[in-house]
Amino acid sequence: MVKAKHKKTKVKKRKRVSLARPRRKTKRPTRRVTKPAKHASGVGAPRYVLNRDFQFIQELRDLILKSSPAEKSEIAERLQRIGRVKLAVISGIFLNKENPETLATDLFIVADYIDRRKFQVFIKYLEAETGGEVRFVIMEKEEFQYRLSMFDRFVRVLLEGPHEKLINRLGV
Repeated sequence: MVKAKHKKTKVKKRKRVSLARPRRKTKRPTRRVTKPAKHASGVGAPRYVLNRDFQFIQELRDLILKSSPAEKSEIAERLQRIGRVKLAVISGIFLNKENPETLATDLFIVADYIDRRKFQVFIKYLEAETGGEVRFVIMEKEEFQYRLSMFDRFVRVLLEGPHEKLINRLGV
């Protein structure tokens, strides 16, 4: 028998064809990721320093800390709601003087009757507004008139020093 010689033929490999749609390369809109805000004391936060040698430092302080007449009228309205107030005098921290510690009190009240619960709420409001402790004195009308007639040092220093009367029904 005769063997037939076959030529070896190269079989070409075909590419696989997918029946699915071809993927397009599209640009997606980039999402902006917001970073949490840094605390004021954080790294890289701006820091400011006050120059205490600045020639107008007192005027700048007074401008920033000065209370407006609207705030004083708000205090007077709230005082009238807590009881029968005859005299209300503010000084010290409310007038923003250089040394408020030299005065004995920030708020002086002469009244016949005061609701203690409402007064505590009022004091908390004042302390929140001023950012510090508010020193106050409450007197009855008879005690105040007696001290005023005897030239009491506390009353005299308060009324002769820098102060402002918010309510004055006693004619002082």
